[in-house]
Amino acid sequence: MARILIIDDETQIRSMLRLMLERVGYEVFEAADGMEGIRQYRDNPTDLIITDLIMPNKDGIGMMIELKKEFPRVKIIAMSGGGVNRPEGYLDGAKKLGATRTLTKPIDRDKMLNAVKETLKDVPASADPSN
Repeated sequence: MARILIIDDETQIRSMLRLMLERVGYEVFEAADGMEGIRQYRDNPTDLIITDLIMPNKDGIGMMIELKKEFPRVKIIAMSGGGVNRPEGYLDGAKKLGATRTLTKPIDRDKMLNAVKETLKDVPASADPSN
């Protein structure tokens, strides 16, 4: 079973993603900001990270920079609804920093599940619940 860490400061987003991913068989962990996400990933690495980009304490960009230095092969799906700017600017930056996929909020269920499946395609079949 593939393991996924969701990092987002919005409890409702984390809960919605957790439910969506657990329903199709993934094991899901949560963190409320980039600092907590880094700590959790170091202690218990997952097959994939899904992260928001705009968060307090440590944003998704800072978290990505730090984790990519330490774990260059970490797979990350970055998501953003923007903030003061349009989400594309944040997502382009995330892609340049090594995000495997990017998605705009609000999250479309099918797009998210397809992005997760595509990102995890190199994970052994026993870890991917859709196989």
